[in-house]
Amino acid sequence: MAGAGALAATAALGLPAVPPAQAQTPAGGQAPGFYRYKVGDITLTAINDGFAKRPLEGFVRNAELSDVKKAMAGAFLSQDALNITFTTLAIQQGGKLTLIDTGNGDSGAPTSGTWMANFRAAGFDPKDVSTVIFSHFHGDHINGFRLKNGTAVFPNAEAMVPSAEWAFWMDDAKMNAAPEAMKGAFAGVRRVFGPVAKDVRQFEPGKEILPGITPIAAPGHTPGHTVFALSSGDSRMMIMSDTTNHPALFVRNPDWSAVFDMDGPQAAATRRKLLDMVSADRMQVAFYHAPFPATGFIAKDGNGFEMVPVQWSPAI
Repeated sequence: MAGAGALAATAALGLPAVPPAQAQTPAGGQAPGFYRYKVGDITLTAINDGFAKRPLEGFVRNAELSDVKKAMAGAFLSQDALNITFTTLAIQQGGKLTLIDTGNGDSGAPTSGTWMANFRAAGFDPKDVSTVIFSHFHGDHINGFRLKNGTAVFPNAEAMVPSAEWAFWMDDAKMNAAPEAMKGAFAGVRRVFGPVAKDVRQFEPGKEILPGITPIAAPGHTPGHTVFALSSGDSRMMIMSDTTNHPALFVRNPDWSAVFDMDGPQAAATRRKLLDMVSADRMQVAFYHAPFPATGFIAKDGNGFEMVPVQWSPAI
């Protein structure tokens, strides 16, 4: 054998034996999921929290399944199910660390829950977070704030929430009148925010809440769903939250309504308005459910739009 001959020749020359190369076991996962970029003087870090698989049937409430499958095929995605990804943002400016949303914590799908490992891999520590801003109160955005056992994940952070979102989910009358399928969501909001309710800071849209961060009302997905305009110098970005779910479906087809949209027609109107605005202004955008690192630009395309991802760069 060639390998044996090579070893014999090496030994005859008095050289140390070099064993033949061995096949390596394939790695079991990806590298840590974080990505840094800048908007002016503000540094943003996208933190990935894995994904949840969702069957396509029933996912888009106002479109035929055949049309949804066609859209998925056009994006080279599976026509059986959609992998819904989760990406939060960490914002560094003025020596402060701010989060927008917190991921699933230990309450999500088995394929989620990677947030804390990725957060730490990016060089962050939960105790250094000064503020957590919430876009809305769906579990995949808030459950990372408090674990199932009641542990507060960010011990030094102030929680900031949209006032309209707080008014809806913390209303006992609305909780009691809600369909049975929604009662768990109301209970989840109380589990996360109940222990700190008196300290939660509510904000209204249209006024800067932290330097460079201005909330904009974007109702429909939930009553108080909020997006955020980020600005630094001449640079601007729109943090779109859940204005769309996967861009291959809802950026290309902005009038479609996802099953998670509490008011489908209002969500569609909000979506089209915001997509029109950011495309016209050529603003960079970040989406919670876009493929990682979930940032890019929006181009008008016929009656819909197209998301153009940013080009990956080693430079920040």
